[in-house]
Amino acid sequence: MAANGGTKAIVAALAANLTIAVLKFVAFILTLSSSMLAEAIHSVADSGNQVLLLVGGKRAQRAASPEHPFGYGRERYIYAFIVSIVLFSVGGLFALYEAWEKIQHPHGIEGDFWWVPLAVLVGAIIAEGFSFRTAIVEANHVRGSQGWISFVRTAKQPELPVILLEDFGALLGLVFALFGVGLTLLTGDGIWDGIGTGMIGLLLVAIAVILAMETKSLLLGESATKDDVGRIRHAIEADGTAIIHLKTLHLGPEELLVAAKISVEAGDSGLDIAKAIDDAEARIRSAVPIARVIYLEPDIRRAQVASGPALAGDSGA
Repeated sequence: MAANGGTKAIVAALAANLTIAVLKFVAFILTLSSSMLAEAIHSVADSGNQVLLLVGGKRAQRAASPEHPFGYGRERYIYAFIVSIVLFSVGGLFALYEAWEKIQHPHGIEGDFWWVPLAVLVGAIIAEGFSFRTAIVEANHVRGSQGWISFVRTAKQPELPVILLEDFGALLGLVFALFGVGLTLLTGDGIWDGIGTGMIGLLLVAIAVILAMETKSLLLGESATKDDVGRIRHAIEADGTAIIHLKTLHLGPEELLVAAKISVEAGDSGLDIAKAIDDAEARIRSAVPIARVIYLEPDIRRAQVASGPALAGDSGA
């Protein structure tokens, strides 16, 4: 559901941004408003980002290979990180440059088409609002009782947090553009257009930095959520098996690696140990379906060893 929901939100955002980008460019050509140009480039950058997310989702579905035995699930994280770079450079830095130029050489919005940017911005706010609503609805399917900040920070699926932040930034950017264009029309002073453009640039840079930080953490490798770790631990211990140590790692948004050292009785046969491991793996997969790769290493209970050095790799009970 998460992957399908993410794709639905991406397609909705892409359709909205492509339409809005064309209208913003038309408004810029007719008025030479820097806020409209910054917003047009912003929409183009967002559209490119959504294409990147779709490409990343498609490439992540490739089957595992000898060179990549754990599959390509992390490609979704790589493309989400590229999105943050595009948003920072193409969107944020361009808007800041355009703001500096407009403040240095301000000019008002003149001619018979003064109403065009206002109409485009109001229409864009409505369109982005629908896109943002779609992202919220799809995110609600997976965020549970989490707050929005916690969801963005802990989500293992990168698409929904990216779209949520992009749509939120797009809506806020449109308000900033409306502020700049509106005051320019009221006062005839183009410096307000430059200020609005600068606000858009700072907003995009801030969102890009947040996205980069969160996707960097996913790229480095994050463990399962606390709830999933608790369910895995409970599943292993359900038959009385003790856990010596447990580690988890997301190989992708919907693929989890579980590695654990578990204790067995000194007198257990190889058949008994193999059955205990198989049963534990079945319980783990039932409790946490995304646990696709599971390695369980048996070890003799420490209390049963009368003397001798500790086994290598044992971190204690």
